[in-house]
Formats: sequence, structure tokens, C-alpha cells
Amino acid sequence: MKKVVALLTASIFGLSAFAQEKNNKIEFEEYDLDNGLHVILHEDHSTPIVAVSVLYHVGSKNEDPKRTGFAHFFEHLLFEGSENVDRGEFFKIVQGNGGVLNANTSFDRTFYYEVLPSNQLKLGLWLESERMLHAKIDQEGVETQRGVVKEEMKQRYDNTPYGTVLPEMFSRAFVEHPYRWVPIGSAEYINAAKLEEFMEFYETFYVPNNATLSIAGDISIPETKKMIKAYFSDIPKGTKEIPRPTIVEPKKTAEVRDTVYDNIQLPGVMMGYHMPAQGEDDFYAMSMLAQYLSQGESSRFNKVIKDEKEKALFVGAFPLPTEDPGLALMFGITNMGVAPNELEEAMNVEIDLVKKDLIAEDEFKKLQNQVESDFISGNATVRGLAENLANYHVYFGDANLINTEISRYNKVTREDIKAVANKYLNKENRVVLYYLPKSQQAN
Repeated sequence: MKKVVALLTASIFGLSAFAQEKNNKIEFEEYDLDNGLHVILHEDHSTPIVAVSVLYHVGSKNEDPKRTGFAHFFEHLLFEGSENVDRGEFFKIVQGNGGVLNANTSFDRTFYYEVLPSNQLKLGLWLESERMLHAKIDQEGVETQRGVVKEEMKQRYDNTPYGTVLPEMFSRAFVEHPYRWVPIGSAEYINAAKLEEFMEFYETFYVPNNATLSIAGDISIPETKKMIKAYFSDIPKGTKEIPRPTIVEPKKTAEVRDTVYDNIQLPGVMMGYHMPAQGEDDFYAMSMLAQYLSQGESSRFNKVIKDEKEKALFVGAFPLPTEDPGLALMFGITNMGVAPNELEEAMNVEIDLVKKDLIAEDEFKKLQNQVESDFISGNATVRGLAENLANYHVYFGDANLINTEISRYNKVTREDIKAVANKYLNKENRVVLYYLPKSQQAN
């Protein structure tokens, strides 16, 4: 079951927003280079490590509909090497110097990072400057990564029970907005793409004026600024127009229902409700509503549907924070002998209750404590700090929200939660998918 939850979160997230208690204010400096690169620096000497990260404001929603998967493909391709880093050496160099590295792609952005001993800061800056200026985009690398990405598709989607939940849901929930395809993209389009298309994508999006360099950890800010100037100031500003989709998804007026047959043993029920973009007032209330329904064993979904009624082995609610209006997902796997319509009805009962009644005062206080705890733990690592600072700058134009956004959650009232439940958790605003075993398809 943990694998299913991990799929739902890891496939999309990377967009999570966290803040800090007022008495633990996160100090940082930020500025722009002449080429448009935005820089954010947080100095913290508590541990001798440093996170070097670059967030490129390009995700799957920036792709050509006939070339979906490019953003995710580049997440892999840009570890191939550069003019000065031999093919396949990126990981060896970082790991050989006591560090770790990785990247992730979402609908809205691509994020790369290294966490290194602080005396290797210069190494992290050099590697990211190489990625930005001298990445190796050639036929050998493209062909290698085509195979890697196709294998990932098989492992994470095709060969994982309920693994296709996200693409199946988003393809039905969105008809015009580019959220209708998910970041993994299409193997068909990746196979059809030519080398020059990959090079054009790199020249369009992997430019300093579309990037945020965020560094957190055991650094000297004055010295770090000198290194950044040495490694990044000479990288030319991008000259191509950066596509920013402006499509607005039409308001839903009727429920969409469908059945997906999968290599599973127990049926699943997936509901997707359209919800506001991150940063909007209703987003905060919707996020807290989802937590109330499914976070922890004492939540409504777990306590009532899973434990008392024994309708589900797993049931949860996942609001996906996206730059444009997105989806709040509710996902359950039936208990043995339980029909999917029984699980759906049990979920509907709990949804109707929050639409009808205010959350109890004691439950609301517990919910507020959970939110505050999540904020604190979200900034517990230098990598988390670097990523959150970059996210706040890119999505909201205000990195200091890392210190102040908690107040937006604190303003949410019980009445607000009831109001958003009535506004968004309606049948005409949702997609419902039943996941059934393939053995039932013939029937």
C-alpha cells in the first residue's frame, strides 16, 4: 500500500509549500545576475553541508501537445554530461566527493540539486553551470535516455498496480489545459522526436533567465556570491520566447465516470475534484480539508471508512498544489469482498458530512497543529530549504513566504472549510474512476 501512496505523491509533487514558525525566521538574501538568473542564498552553519539547487520554470504544461514528456526526458538527459563532464560521470563526481544528487519534474517546473560537504560548494556550482551552459545534447545521449525513460514508464506506470491512476484521471479531468497529460509524457512522442527538437527545447528553457539558483547550508554569503559570479555571470541570457500557456480549463458542468481495467486484485475508487491553484485563498482551506479527511489514523476516512466500516484497505485525499487550477484526488482500495460502489458511497458520506456540519472545535485544533508541524518538518533539511525558497520565488514572486505563508493557513476557519467543501466537492465538478481487475473485463 505504501507503494501506491508513494506513486501518487512522488509522481507529481515537488511543488510542496512549507513555512516556519515566527521564532525560527529563515534569513536569506536574493538578487539577480545581469543574464536574468535569480539567486537565493541561505546561510546556516548548524551542519557542514550545503545544498546547491537550480529550478527551471519548465514542466509538462510547457510542452508541445505532440511532444509530451520532454520536460521529464530532460530531467534524465541532463545527467548525461557536458563539454567538460564525461558521459555518465555526473553521479560519480558527486558521490565520489561525499554528496548526493537527484532531480524531479512536475507539471510546472524541473528541479535539480546536489547536497555536498560544504567544502565542495564550488564543485556543485561548477556542475550546475555546466548543465546550464554546456549540456551534452547528442544522439548517443538521446538514445540512451529514450530507453531509460521507457523503462521508467513500465516500472512506475504499466507494471505497478494502480500505477496509471494519474494519467487516466488527468486525461479525463482536463480537456483543453495542458494538465491533461502528466509529466511522464508519451513514449510515442519521445521516440518520434528528432535531435534538433531536443536541442531547441534546451535552448528555450534551460537558460539563466528561466532559472532560480537556490543555495542553503554552511556557506559564507559574500564568498558564495563571488563563486556564483565566476561560474554563472558569463552564461548568455536566453533569446527565445519562453512559452507560458494561458489556456483556461472550462468549468465542469457534469460528472465524468469511467472504468479502468488493471493488473490488480482489489478494486479501487478514484475521485478527482477540480480545485483552485496554489496561493489562492480557497486552496488553503481545501488543503486543510484534505488533511482533515485523511491524515493520520484518527482522520475521518481512516477512522470511519477503513476501521469502523471496514470498506477499505487504504483511503486518502491528496490535493495537488499546481501553478494553475488543478485537482484534489481522493483514492481508495476496497477491502476484500467490498464492491467499489460501496466504497464510493462511504467516501461520499464523509464528504457530505463536512458539507453539512462544521468540523468539531477539538478536531480543528488538532488539524491546525498538524499543519504547523508539517511546515516545520518541511524545512528540516538544507535541500528542503533550498527547494522551498525557489518554489516560493517562482510560483509567487515572494521567497519570504517561507516565513509568512503559515499565516494564510492560520486564517482558515471551520466555516471556510465547510464553504470550500460545498463549493468544490460536488458531483458535477468531479471525475470518478473505478479500477477493476482485468479478469472482470470480459464480464
